[in-house]
Amino acid sequence: MGHSSQDHSRDPCPWVILNDLGGAFVMGAVGGGIWHSVKGAKNSPRGERLTGAVSAMKARAPVLGGNFAVWGGLFSTFDCGLKGIRQKEDPWNSIMSGALTGGVLAARGGAKAATISAVVGGGLLALIEGIGIAISRWTAEQNRPVMPQM
Repeated sequence: MGHSSQDHSRDPCPWVILNDLGGAFVMGAVGGGIWHSVKGAKNSPRGERLTGAVSAMKARAPVLGGNFAVWGGLFSTFDCGLKGIRQKEDPWNSIMSGALTGGVLAARGGAKAATISAVVGGGLLALIEGIGIAISRWTAEQNRPVMPQM
C-alpha cells in the first residue's frame, strides 16, 4: 500500500459521510414509509385505511429517516476516523464503528444503556461483516475454475 492511506474505491471521507447520511435517510424514510403506512392502514377503520396509511406515513416516516441518517452519519464518521487512526481497512473498523455509534446514541440513557447498545451495535456489524465475508468466500468457491473432464 503506497504512500496514500486512502482506499480510492470509496470517495474521500467527508463525501463518504454525506453519502452514507443521505443513503441512510432515504433507507429509513422509505422503510419507515412502508412500515408506518401498513401500520396506519391496519389501525384505521374500514373505508379510511388509505387516509390512515398516508397520515401515519407522513407523521412517522421522516422521524425514522432522521434516526437512520443520524446513525448512518455517526457510523460513517467513526469509520473514517478509525481508518485514519489505524491506517488500515478491515472489518474491525466497521465493527468498532457500530459499537461506538450504538454507545453514543444510547448515551443519554446512561452508562448501562450505552454499553448494551454498544455491544448490540458491534455485534450487529460483526454479523453483517461475517455474512459479507462468508458470501464473498462462497461466490469465490462457486466461480473457481474447474478442470474440464477428458
